Amino acid sequence: MRIIDTKQIEELVYSLALKAGVKMTEPCAAALKKACDIEEGAAKFALETILENKDVAFKEKMPVCQDTGMAVVIMEIGQDVHFVGELLSDAINEGVRRAYKDGYFRKSVCDPITRVNTGDNTPAAIHTEIVGGDKVRITFLPKGFGSENMSAHYMLTPSQGVEGIIDSIVETVRKAGSRPCPPVYVGVGIGGNFDTSAFLAKKALLKDVGYENEREDIRKIEREALKRINELGIGAQGFGGKVTALGVSCEVAPTHIAGLPVAVNIQCHCIRCEKGEI
Repeated sequence: MRIIDTKQIEELVYSLALKAGVKMTEPCAAALKKACDIEEGAAKFALETILENKDVAFKEKMPVCQDTGMAVVIMEIGQDVHFVGELLSDAINEGVRRAYKDGYFRKSVCDPITRVNTGDNTPAAIHTEIVGGDKVRITFLPKGFGSENMSAHYMLTPSQGVEGIIDSIVETVRKAGSRPCPPVYVGVGIGGNFDTSAFLAKKALLKDVGYENEREDIRKIEREALKRINELGIGAQGFGGKVTALGVSCEVAPTHIAGLPVAVNIQCHCIRCEKGEI
C-alpha cells in the first residue's frame, strides 16, 4: 500500500489549474491553425485573432479566456493508495481556491438559487475512479458555461440506432449556433444510464483533438457527425465557414436493452486541459 498525503493532491491541483487557465492545449491550437489555413473572410479573421490571443495569454500568463470556467477535476486513483491528511475533496478545493486567487482567474461559482457567489470558484466538480496500481492521475478541465449551457441529453430508443445518435449530435450543435464560441469540440457519451452517459461525454472531451476511437463503428459515428456538423456552415464565432467543429469524440459503455442514452457535451474552441500524476 502506498500512502499519499492529500497536501500533495492540493499542490498538484494548484499547479494544473494555474497552467490550464493560461494555456490552450497543443492539439487544439494545431486544429485551429489548420482551420485558419482553409478559411477566408470573417471566419479566417476570427481564427487569426483566437490564435493571437492564445500566444499573448501564454506569454503574459493571463487567462486565455475570460470565462475561467467551473473547475472539473477527474481523478484515477490506484486501489493500492491510502490517503492521509485532510479530506480529499477539501484538498482539491483548496488547490482550486489558491490557483484562482493567485492566477487572477474569474471566480464564477455561485449558489443555484440565491446566485450568491462562493467567492473562490469552489466547489469543484470532482469525479473519482478506482483503477489498478498505486498512482493517482489527475486531469484538470476548466469548463466555461457558454459551451456547457449548449450541451444536451437524449434518452433514445434502441430502434433509433446509429442514425439517431448522429442526428442528436448534429442537432445539438445546430441549435447552439454561435453561442458556444465555435469552432467547437464535441464530447459524446453513448450508453450507460442517464447519469453515466453525461460523465462519458465529459470524459470524451479529455481526448486530444484528432483522436479517433479504437472501434471502427464508433469512428464512423465520429466522422459522419463531424462531416454533417461542418456542413451546417456556422463557422468560427458564427461568421460562417467550413469549420464549425474541430472534432467529435465518443465514449461508449454498455446500456440496458430498453434504452440508448446519448449525452452531448459541447466544448468551445478554447480547450484547456492539464494532466498530472503522483
